[in-house]
Amino acid sequence: MDSIDLDVLKTAVHWHQSGHKVLIGTVVRTWGSAPRPVGAMMAIRGDGHIKGSVSGGCIEDDLIDQMRKGELDYRTPDLVTYGVGGDQAHKFGLPCGGTLQVLLEPVRDESCLPELVATLERRELVTRSVDIATGHATLTPSHSGTGVVFDGTHLITQHGPRYRLVIIGAAQVSRYLADMATALDYQVIVCDPREEYLDTWDVSGVETSREMPDDLILRLEPDSCTAIVTLTHDPKLDDMALLEALKSPAFYVGAIGSRLNNQKRRERLALFDLTPDEIARLHGPVGLHLGARTPPEIAVSIIAEMTALRNGVTVTQKKDEDVLEGDACPILTRPPRILSRAD
Repeated sequence: MDSIDLDVLKTAVHWHQSGHKVLIGTVVRTWGSAPRPVGAMMAIRGDGHIKGSVSGGCIEDDLIDQMRKGELDYRTPDLVTYGVGGDQAHKFGLPCGGTLQVLLEPVRDESCLPELVATLERRELVTRSVDIATGHATLTPSHSGTGVVFDGTHLITQHGPRYRLVIIGAAQVSRYLADMATALDYQVIVCDPREEYLDTWDVSGVETSREMPDDLILRLEPDSCTAIVTLTHDPKLDDMALLEALKSPAFYVGAIGSRLNNQKRRERLALFDLTPDEIARLHGPVGLHLGARTPPEIAVSIIAEMTALRNGVTVTQKKDEDVLEGDACPILTRPPRILSRAD
């Protein structure tokens, strides 16, 4: 789940608990080109205040107008359709012919939104089912990712925790990767026990850790919404993280280095309690082969591969050079220091 969707739910809960009338709007169907995907959410308060978005803005303006005029129903969920014709599609900022349906759901105690927010903050997957006739909602544990099913009688939404990225190493590539991941709404955690690296870290909005990499991975308990990338060029630090990351459900595990270095890394990992299937999950060389040489180019290649996998796109591009992303001279300004726990 993106942080903006979680903010919508939190805001709706806060407004409701403060005594306001509140509706949650969820895009449940689209036809043609729609400005927001199925599952997009917004909260709208009785006085017209909103949080989130279901369109480019015009639909929100119409709902605000109806809300202020008292034309929206607070008793049971209501389905509204926008863009059924070319004129209306143009009026509401939709591409000509595009249509979307929004379910407007009154927020009540029976909506179970506080329980939903609490579950998501524990990083648990959950399915929420809303009976359209009554507005009553139920929550059940889920084992799959996000998704929306609307059959006319029930709205079933699967919610997962916010995506997060764990970066091992606080060097140049890490800075660009952290910035890009933050822009894509990842929660970013950078781990580096080497004080000369982390002491100069200055990327805002990013958590930092001086723990040993394996200790951090074990503490975080990576889930299917977690990506882990090792960027230190120090086999000891990188391998420590990978030994735990590859055994986890993390959707992406990558390690910087050439094909030769990654082959040696796989041979080292095979000496430990990893299965061949677990080792095969490693993306190394990390990232798509873009001919990347500079730190920002390498970061682009990594975030592109992560995005493809996150969106269910099969990555088939081969990295067929001996020296690939992560091995160009600008990345290393000095040899990696081998660090022991005694340090």
